[in-house]
Amino acid sequence: MDPETLAQAVEYTENLFVRFLAGFDEGNKACQETNLPNHAAWLLGHCALSMHRVAGVIDGGSVPEEDFVSMPETPDTARYDIESIAKDSEPAADPSLYPLLDRGKAIFHMAIVRLAAAVRAASSSDLGEKMSWHGTPLSRGELVLRICFHNGCHAGQLVDMRRALSMPAVIPS
Repeated sequence: MDPETLAQAVEYTENLFVRFLAGFDEGNKACQETNLPNHAAWLLGHCALSMHRVAGVIDGGSVPEEDFVSMPETPDTARYDIESIAKDSEPAADPSLYPLLDRGKAIFHMAIVRLAAAVRAASSSDLGEKMSWHGTPLSRGELVLRICFHNGCHAGQLVDMRRALSMPAVIPS
């Protein structure tokens, strides 16, 4: 797999995701509507955490402590609590349990930057190396494609949340 093409795919997911955050603010970032799985604050943190974990598979690094903390004693408006945004976690309706929205966007951006840089620094053979991710065998390059799709799926949840909150469409019909 071509590292540059994969890195660009990661970078393209940022604007495709972030554009659906238009109109969200500190008051509605944690609004949880009936029959919808995840709110905006949770989605930003979850996708950022997932990208950092994939980057770690490629670059050997860890999740940055300046952006994520494990089970803080008090809410942290600068970092996400890993357990509160991990796979299968339940989004909390309390906005104070998540970083401020601009900080969440910055954390998401830095995850994009790190993952794209890790992919660019990898060789095609590194990206072809097989591994297992949540029980699925795939190459590191395929994992990068999977995380791009993951971001897209969660962007769709933002679209659903926007509709439920009667926010205007982002993409004109």
